[in-house]
Amino acid sequence: MKLATYNLNGIRARLPRLLEWLAREQPDVACLQELKCADESLPIADIEAAGYGAVWHGQKGFNGVAILARGDAPELRRVGLPGDPDDTHSRYIEAEAKGVVVGSLYLPNGNPVGTEKFDYKIRWMERLCAHAAELLQDERPVVLCGDWNVVPEDRDVFSARATAKDAVMQPEARQVWRRIVHQGWTDALRALHPNEEKLYTFWDYTAGCWQRDLGFRLDHLLCSPEAADRLEAAGVDRWARGEEKASDHAPTWVELSQPS
Repeated sequence: MKLATYNLNGIRARLPRLLEWLAREQPDVACLQELKCADESLPIADIEAAGYGAVWHGQKGFNGVAILARGDAPELRRVGLPGDPDDTHSRYIEAEAKGVVVGSLYLPNGNPVGTEKFDYKIRWMERLCAHAAELLQDERPVVLCGDWNVVPEDRDVFSARATAKDAVMQPEARQVWRRIVHQGWTDALRALHPNEEKLYTFWDYTAGCWQRDLGFRLDHLLCSPEAADRLEAAGVDRWARGEEKASDHAPTWVELSQPS
């Protein structure tokens, strides 16, 4: 079973790239972020024509998350994180698909540091931390995946010095990330590639970052113990980043064995 996460940076602008990737890689479950379209504007007919059922949580022009399942309809569990009923950002959706509980998340970027945007990022992460702990209590296979907007370690970015002031590098965000992981989650990509350098999932559009391989590891798939026990492979579909009019993120994925 292949489960992938993909920040599209605009689903309508990148629809050809999404359909191309679905056809080539055929993930069983695909979590999408940064849809940048309202619920009624999601190109669901094209997604269904590609063989996928979907649940989604859109927002006009910003944010937006979805979960797709090949040949199936994901069973929606929740929209939005608990803890702040007034939060209007479309950043989290959770569903059951192919026997796995899947959370698709688009964590706030938080720039510039020292502003309300960064404070919101940390508050959002605290809410995610609390919800992640609750999910583990069910002792089920769960994968929390998406664009986390956190670089876990200095080796996960092309230059820690050049990016030191970026919100994705700040110790406060890294600290909450570690607290979540230490609950018992497995960072699948790093767990299966412990020594690999340049394990990037994002390359900015500016300064020739893609051509020079100046990347960040921002897209993560955290597996509960029950999912980690089935973990067979993990990787990044770097080819997708090199396509014409591509997203600045590459799809990132895990493969889980069938339950015994």
